[in-house]
Amino acid sequence: MPAGETPGLPPDLDLLSGIEDVVPAGLARAVREVPLVDHHVHGAFTADVERSAFEYALVEASTDPVPAWDSAFATPLGLSLRRWCAPLLGLPAHAGGEEYWEARSALGADELARRFTSAAGVERWVVDTGFSGGSVQSPTALAGTGGGTWSEIVRLEPMVERVVAEVAPADVADEVRTRLAAATAGPEQVGVKSIAAYRCGFDIDWSRPTDAAVAAAASALAAATPDGETPRVADPVLIAFAVHEAAALGLPIQLHVGFGDRDLDLHRTDPLLLLPLLRTVTVPVLLLHCYPFHRQAAYLAQAFDHVSFDIGLAINYLGPRSVELVGEAMELAPFAKQLYSSDAFGPPELHFLGSVLWRRGMAVTLGTWLRRGDCSEADAVDALHAIAGRNARRVYGLPG
Repeated sequence: MPAGETPGLPPDLDLLSGIEDVVPAGLARAVREVPLVDHHVHGAFTADVERSAFEYALVEASTDPVPAWDSAFATPLGLSLRRWCAPLLGLPAHAGGEEYWEARSALGADELARRFTSAAGVERWVVDTGFSGGSVQSPTALAGTGGGTWSEIVRLEPMVERVVAEVAPADVADEVRTRLAAATAGPEQVGVKSIAAYRCGFDIDWSRPTDAAVAAAASALAAATPDGETPRVADPVLIAFAVHEAAALGLPIQLHVGFGDRDLDLHRTDPLLLLPLLRTVTVPVLLLHCYPFHRQAAYLAQAFDHVSFDIGLAINYLGPRSVELVGEAMELAPFAKQLYSSDAFGPPELHFLGSVLWRRGMAVTLGTWLRRGDCSEADAVDALHAIAGRNARRVYGLPG
């Protein structure tokens, strides 16, 4: 699909199968047609992968290959994958794992990316390019297969690591400022992201570090890094410094929250631990993923004007139960403080599946409210459009 062309769901997709009675016709049409801004996403695989690598990419919380006695197809995500993605491979819904893998293997990585990303109905991809290893598409390539346009999110920790490796400790603070300003100067770069959740957790001192403290932390990191290796920034001083410098530039800041692989300590990623930071900065703060802390994130979004959140990543991994997750996210937070995200990485099925499951969750949640008389159709459609894309365009200053 040409970049810039408005994409849409496949016309024969039975999006509302099993929930038709819950969703009035006007809302059903809006759920199917609304274009999305995927405000936190990565590219699809650029090369064919072995089955073990494919299944590994479907098990977010593991750092090991899926054992022989198990299968990623036998998970909530695996069920939804075989239900919604199999028809795009020419298979019946609920095709078995072996059948699914054979049909998938008959297509190359480029065709798989085109087939699934173009079916997601995304008009803009806001791409985190900080984690790829060259194995996934660039933002330009993602827009090339998926249609629509793209923007970029700059990840902070890799930038700081390069600076620590290349300059003297006393110069790290100024060099980070210089490089951060340069890296976010273009119209495509619309924000930054920190993976503090993985590196140090949120239970740290979030006050703004001095340049002297940064120099001391950089010196200690450089001394502890073996020759020839890249420093790994996990020092709270360096991470807090980068976050505050991004805030000083007025940049929206994304923070990974909650669910992820076992490299993080989940109990240290509760977003309530971010209160000292949220009371200090005034730029938009976007809490990503959030499960199982999505209710805490909703509270923070309700309490702070500059805080928003999404439930990306978890939507795919909860599979059939993602409908309930969407409903829980809608319990408290203002509709203007929620954003759509798939957080898809690698298998392009995840770009498509995130869209399908979110749309179904919104259809059930809003359709139930509408049927009960809790809101008007205009209210429901407006909330849908806000979360689908309007909020992201406002927060990041995107056109449209």
